[in-house]
Amino acid sequence: MSLQAGDTFPSLTLKILGDKGPEDVTTDSLLSGKKVVLFAVPGAFTPGCSNTHLPGFVMKADEIKARGVDSIICTAVNDAFVMGAWGKAQNADEIIMLADGLGELAKAAGLDQDLSAAGLGVRSQRYAMIINDRKIELVNVDAKGVDKTSAETLLAAL
Repeated sequence: MSLQAGDTFPSLTLKILGDKGPEDVTTDSLLSGKKVVLFAVPGAFTPGCSNTHLPGFVMKADEIKARGVDSIICTAVNDAFVMGAWGKAQNADEIIMLADGLGELAKAAGLDQDLSAAGLGVRSQRYAMIINDRKIELVNVDAKGVDKTSAETLLAAL
């Protein structure tokens, strides 16, 4: 069962790339007392994620934050080094690049997918959420494309 509007976001410890390497960060610290847009992609540096999904949030970050959003978080089943490098390559300075290296968040959200047949292992589905103080207000999932999970769609929902 995947997370739905009204659910409390799960408490997990994941990684971000800090100045001295990977650092632990909890979902509680990222989400408690804050309004957050969180979006997940199947993988950093993949075509749809790099050409459309993340760039849309980079371009719309100021508009999203102007609607009362404290943070924009991008997550993928990649390690902190990959997420950090991808964020840097995409000029995603306004976005927290959250590494879900073991797929714990994707599984806890019920939004994981097995792409082993394509040699990719277990990954996250493409989804986006609006979260207010750990309470999920909106969950959109895209089976194909980025229509339901784009920056423009989330901006319209705020």
